[in-house]
Amino acid sequence: MKSTDVWKNIHAERLQLAETWASLSPEQWATPSWCGGWSVQETAGHVVAAAEQTPANFFKDMAKAGFKFNLFAERDAKRNAAAGPDELIRRLRARTTTTNHPPAPVVAMLGEIIVHGADIRRPLGLAHTSPEAALEAVADSWKNSNLLIGAKRRIAGLRLRATDSTWTHGDGPEVSGPMASLVLAMSGRKGALSDLTGDGLETLSKRP
Repeated sequence: MKSTDVWKNIHAERLQLAETWASLSPEQWATPSWCGGWSVQETAGHVVAAAEQTPANFFKDMAKAGFKFNLFAERDAKRNAAAGPDELIRRLRARTTTTNHPPAPVVAMLGEIIVHGADIRRPLGLAHTSPEAALEAVADSWKNSNLLIGAKRRIAGLRLRATDSTWTHGDGPEVSGPMASLVLAMSGRKGALSDLTGDGLETLSKRP
């Protein structure tokens, strides 16, 4: 997928997620998300942090966190979450045309918004459909990489097959299901495993 198309998908996902946030009740904002023990509001804070990030600020804040990524992400998520829902919505809407990003491939930002959007929507029972091409672009960028999320290691020795597209990857015992759920499983989201089937599912479920 071309960089311009990646950004079109990122902007569309951000806008749709901001609209989802605008519909949430206080109880929903406080609900545990699928991301690292964070609430929906804290995960939203992380989404906004990523959307506003630049290489210079990334390295500055990473240095302050002793180059410990989890600490860096935790600080940003909670600091931004404290701004409150209205401000988080406003700030994400402001990032539906910008193309700044941290020092990572642009497609990483697409994976970021798709997965964290699911982290927020799935526990709330809210449906969302990302474009097939966007999901496949994210899966293709992760299948041979262990950067941050460890996808390559997690799916090693397995054959992944989407049941709603022609996407496949790997050899070995099969794990099949919706493309969106395969992407979430590649990122380590255990909640997505219930959407999947196949002889390789037990192996995948045991991997961190």
